Amino acid sequence: MAPSVARLLGNDQTSLMSSRVLGLVRASHPEPAAAVTTVAGLLAWGVGHRLAGVASVVLAVLASQLAVGWTNDALDAERDATVGRTDKPVAAGAVGRRTTAWAAATAAVTCPLVALTTNPTAAFWLTVALVSALLYDWPLKATAFSVLPYAVSFGALPAFVVLGLPGEPTPPAWLLAAAACLGAGAHFANVLPDLADDARTGVRGLPHRLGAAGSRVAAAGLLLAATAALVLGPPGPPSAIGLTAVGAAAVVPAVSWHAGRSAVRAGRRPVAAFRAVMLVALIDVVLLVASGRVV
Repeated sequence: MAPSVARLLGNDQTSLMSSRVLGLVRASHPEPAAAVTTVAGLLAWGVGHRLAGVASVVLAVLASQLAVGWTNDALDAERDATVGRTDKPVAAGAVGRRTTAWAAATAAVTCPLVALTTNPTAAFWLTVALVSALLYDWPLKATAFSVLPYAVSFGALPAFVVLGLPGEPTPPAWLLAAAACLGAGAHFANVLPDLADDARTGVRGLPHRLGAAGSRVAAAGLLLAATAALVLGPPGPPSAIGLTAVGAAAVVPAVSWHAGRSAVRAGRRPVAAFRAVMLVALIDVVLLVASGRVV
């Protein structure tokens, strides 16, 4: 084979590999995956994990997020193609469905193995979170129970982080309740941009049954409840920072929905509501770290 031809073939293979990798990154739902992983890492640092513990938490949670995101896009490829979701790499053909499914399986196996570097009890709760999230992908996404996996998975996340500390301290109930409310609120906000597309493909989760207005109210109420639990749950009077966080949790969703309407008018997907959830989550974990009243 002539050197010039070999170089051309090599360049094609490199380009194909790069395209697949980029497609997998995009199919992993990188924005929420990065947000949840960052929140988990900050919480691990805030509750007192050493550097190795923080690294274990971050890597295990990242693996769980990759598994869930890839599974979602692999399962939804036909539905996404039906409604013309060109932003979905599997539906658009940027990465194969089988490749994405194998990546999801690899990440799903990696998650509990990395979590075990903390301790078995903590690893069990992260596995619960992973299984619950995968059950959302199928079959609960299209049922009236669609919110349950979000509440269970987010609620189990701080349990994993806290139980991973030496001595396996018991996670406070208010922390688990706040995380569950945050997860449930994330579900309602996340589905809002897809209500019409989901209706075309037969998906009828709880947000679809409540409608756009009901889902907005549910998301706002749950986000406010999550922040209030973090502020009022720990012993002692709430701090000024905490009360400010409650105010932010009340204002941020309203601002995000205004931004969402602007996006619709501009022909873009209205993703501001879900980003508002991630912003509230970040505010909440910073509040926890600053207060030092977790365990």
